[in-house]
Amino acid sequence: MKKIATVLIGFLWAMNAPAQGFKNKITLVIHGGAGTITRQNMTPEKEKAYKQTLEMALKTGYAVLKKGGTSMDAVEATIHVMEDSPLFNAGKGAVFTHDGKNELDAAVMDGQNLKAGAATGVTTVRSPISLARKIMDRSEHVMMAGKGAEEFARKEGLEIVDPSYFYTETRWQGLQRALEKEKTELDHTEGDTTKKTGLNQENIFTEGNKFGTVGAVALDQFGNLAAGTSTGGMTNKRYGRIGDAPIIGAGTYANNATCAVSATGHGEFFIRAVVGHDVSALMEYKKLPLKAAANEVVMKKLVKIGGEGGLIALDRQGNIAMPFNSEGMYRGYIKADGSLEVLIYKD
Repeated sequence: MKKIATVLIGFLWAMNAPAQGFKNKITLVIHGGAGTITRQNMTPEKEKAYKQTLEMALKTGYAVLKKGGTSMDAVEATIHVMEDSPLFNAGKGAVFTHDGKNELDAAVMDGQNLKAGAATGVTTVRSPISLARKIMDRSEHVMMAGKGAEEFARKEGLEIVDPSYFYTETRWQGLQRALEKEKTELDHTEGDTTKKTGLNQENIFTEGNKFGTVGAVALDQFGNLAAGTSTGGMTNKRYGRIGDAPIIGAGTYANNATCAVSATGHGEFFIRAVVGHDVSALMEYKKLPLKAAANEVVMKKLVKIGGEGGLIALDRQGNIAMPFNSEGMYRGYIKADGSLEVLIYKD
């Protein structure tokens, strides 16, 4: 019996022990949206606020990883910080639909087992990223929508709020401008983009009117990758429009064999290009390194079809890619030794 017990204890320890070499490779990468983000459009006060929040998000997720938490735990905790900030188009800072509502989307994916969860069109769940994880962990489904997703959230004990919780004056005024001109505003896009998207858009990147999907990818001490993305969608959207963020393989993807990806930008193009999975496929089938695969998709494939935006990606060796074809992208990373960097502009 003692021998059996010893073997069993050894087996259980091995199952939970950090994978060889990964403890010193724990990494977290985040984004807060991509688009027309320039120094000319940013006040020093706003830049400081963005950098502080992004740094707080990084440190929050890093603390989870450093204490031995999983990559999924770190992704969820990191995105919570950004969902609770009115600076980003996710959670508290979500934009308004044409009907004056905040409809939230989110997704998570576990690279260890390819499990995934996604929620779309929810209006009363404070943290959509936590709902996406509950769907992954506590149901047999991958995606839930609207009232059904909200009912599931309540049964699982997630925090339910009145829709007014998501109201911010900045986002409301953004909708009023869009309604006045009947032009659809996209994350961080300004000027005439008719040639790129077929949409003639007004300048939405005015002071105090910043938009941005949020996302995170992480590598834990067990060698597992995870990805998560959360968004409020598109200002003045209609007809229950769904973007790329909650669609597994488009805006969110993770696979230990290749990489973890979270994307941000004009969702229709990211869906059509199956961005997240395409980066992974280039690594798996063409054996491209992470940065080359990410650049191929963002700087070539997306550009060719008129898609604007970017992504963050991470592989099991701790390699990072953060390409974007727009003027800027809120982004940052933190390494195993605690060194971090937060970036906004191209240069």
